[in-house]
Amino acid sequence: MRDSAMLNEADEDACDGQYDEAFGKPQQSRGIDEGDDEAIERLNLNDIAREAAYSLKAQFPNLVFTSGKRDRATQARAMAGNVAQKRSWITETYRTSVVKTACEEWLRDNPEATSTSDIQAGLESVLEGFDDDELVHLSKHFSGGAFDVQPATTDAEKIKAAIRSLPGKPVFLEKEGGLVRWHVQY
Repeated sequence: MRDSAMLNEADEDACDGQYDEAFGKPQQSRGIDEGDDEAIERLNLNDIAREAAYSLKAQFPNLVFTSGKRDRATQARAMAGNVAQKRSWITETYRTSVVKTACEEWLRDNPEATSTSDIQAGLESVLEGFDDDELVHLSKHFSGGAFDVQPATTDAEKIKAAIRSLPGKPVFLEKEGGLVRWHVQY
């Protein structure tokens, strides 16, 4: 189990280059009707993450997906909620990137920003200064290559084992910056 989402090069490499043959069969052959789950479709995931979500939902029908692809505003809102709980969350969560550094600098330069809404506005202004290629180095949510699920109490160990055994070797984080968050990333 990892304590944060700090990813190193090996983690990222484990996710790369295995997408095309990761699942091997179309969803219909696994008993999943493509596009039949509105909640998964609303996540707007890339193909590999979408298939992973459908695979998990087939095994655990009560699994709740809480987040998928994000734009700058939704990423800022998600980060702000965590930063409001734990100011060092960004530092403890993300691996080094120019976007992470800019977010950390904004937090350091604005210690009076303590409400979720103030933090969100500030972080969103930081994210607006970066293009999509730069943002994906902060979070795979920007490309639709990551999704979050609500941590479960029923069958938690079975669900975590299923996530870890998904084709394509996703990165699975049970905590981000010390806060309980189930994050699956390709």
